[in-house]
Amino acid sequence: MNKENTQTVLELSENPLRNFDVEKIRQDFPILQRMIKGKPLVYLDNAATTQKPLSVIDTIKDYYTMLNANVHRGVHFLSEQATLAYEESRLKIKEFINAVSACEIVFVRGATEAINLVASSYGRKNIKEGDEIIISAMEHHANIVPWQMLCEEKKAKLRVIPMTDDAELMLDEYEKLLNEKTKLVAVVQISNSLGTINPVREIIVKAHQRNIPVLVDGAQAVSHIKVDVQDLDCDFYVFSGHKLFGPTGIGILYGKAELLQEMPPYQTGGDMIRMVTFEKTIFNDIPNKFEAGTPNIAGAIGLGAAIDYLKYLNMNQVAKHELDLLEYSTLRLSEIEQVKIIGNAKNKASLISFVLENIHPHDIGTILDSEGIAIRTGHHCTQPVMQRFCIPATARASFAFYNTKEEIDKLVSGIYKVIRVFG
Repeated sequence: MNKENTQTVLELSENPLRNFDVEKIRQDFPILQRMIKGKPLVYLDNAATTQKPLSVIDTIKDYYTMLNANVHRGVHFLSEQATLAYEESRLKIKEFINAVSACEIVFVRGATEAINLVASSYGRKNIKEGDEIIISAMEHHANIVPWQMLCEEKKAKLRVIPMTDDAELMLDEYEKLLNEKTKLVAVVQISNSLGTINPVREIIVKAHQRNIPVLVDGAQAVSHIKVDVQDLDCDFYVFSGHKLFGPTGIGILYGKAELLQEMPPYQTGGDMIRMVTFEKTIFNDIPNKFEAGTPNIAGAIGLGAAIDYLKYLNMNQVAKHELDLLEYSTLRLSEIEQVKIIGNAKNKASLISFVLENIHPHDIGTILDSEGIAIRTGHHCTQPVMQRFCIPATARASFAFYNTKEEIDKLVSGIYKVIRVFG
């Protein structure tokens, strides 16, 4: 990075905000100043992707204008500097989730690829005919389909932890599912369609009592709660950069070193090898063994900048602000007679899914969009969740630390407009 940008990053990380000022923070996000259809943008689709602070945007621009070179392969100045920045980001991520070693951090395209990597590499090596894999009833398709395909290939069985009408996992039923055939548990930490914060630490403890490894899908968690993989003692943890105020096309697979070392490569090609002859190939050490080809260098460096930005914030106050948003939005939406909230777990992240009587969620989203309000409508890649609650889809408003109560008021006003239009 250039001198000016490096100084900014250091200032951010060494001088965190003492007081949470949402209006000041909003100024760091250029897109939040946009007008949409003549109305100020109200961005409430953070569970799909978060907006990027200027420091992340500048870091990516700075890479392409000052450092653009391939990593790990060159002895020239640009390559060495790009490699340094790339590996510094790996160290930042290691510290961010408190991994034991940077070698446990694998760069991938996102949480989806990370899960597929584990399914294809660890799964194909360790799952046998008659084995069982446990997931939950509130998983994203990305944490269902890879295991379905693996079970079909290996003639194994997929078991599902049920949930209550309030969208909480039934842990007593989970315990009944655990047995000598169980070879892996894969569970979401925070549901993207319900907001439920699952007790993953308890789930992990119960699995480890039977020496069963656990993968945690943290795609929705890392932007809302402090993640400590050592404290969780999870075996794998996955998340995406674009849900953490970083770039798209970059994500992380954390895996315990001893597991990654025993896993075969997911993809093959350049940089994941130590030596190649026509007779034999010797693979590289972890994490390089799982990073074949030229990586998303700018994305990795941009993700490091996003983590620098988060260090700048007072995360305790961020958590309080998001909880205030959740409580306020729940109260305001509950005042609307026609609204039904889907997912009422006691422990929730700042996300609300809801339906309106006799109005399809897509129509809700279209009217809200005319008011400059961005929400997500559909099944949110959780069709089994929709089937569980006997609905085709929901409207989902998901909040980040840069959202305000005034924006929630605009959402409520927009919903009343929807009711008037279709009423």
